[in-house]
Amino acid sequence: TVVPQELQFEDGTPVSKDWNRIVTTLFNGASNIVQKGGLACLSEEGYREVQEMIQYYKTNAGIIKKALTEIGLEVYGGENSPYCWARMKGKGSWEAFEEILTQAFVVTTPGAGFGPGGEGFVRFSSFGHRADVEEAVERLRKHLG
Repeated sequence: TVVPQELQFEDGTPVSKDWNRIVTTLFNGASNIVQKGGLACLSEEGYREVQEMIQYYKTNAGIIKKALTEIGLEVYGGENSPYCWARMKGKGSWEAFEEILTQAFVVTTPGAGFGPGGEGFVRFSSFGHRADVEEAVERLRKHLG
C-alpha cells in the first residue's frame, strides 16, 4: 500500500511511518493458524496422517510413471517426487503440452517454464484424486499409446 508522505497525524507525524510498521507486523511470519497446523503435523497422529498422504501421492506418481513408460516415453521422477517429467521425442515442451491437452484432455506443465533444462519435457503432477489420475492415464494410453 502506498500512503502519501503528505498525509500526517494531527501532531505532524507522517501516517506512512506508522502504517508501514503496522503492515510489516501483520504480515511478518506465519499466521497463528498456519503455526497451529504445523504443530499438529508434528504430533503422533499428525505425523501418521502426513505419512499416509505422502504414500497416497507417491502411489499416484507410480501410476503415472508406469503408464508413461508403457506408452514409450522417456520418464524421470515419480519415485521420490510427486512429479513425473516426460519427454516426447522431437517435440518442444509447448508442442507436447498442446498435443496432450488437445488429444488426451490431460493438463501438464510445459518444462520450458522451469528454464532451459526443462525444454522438451512436460511435467505431470500426482496431486489429484486417485480416480482422476487413473482416468488421465487411460486417456494418455488411448491417445498417445
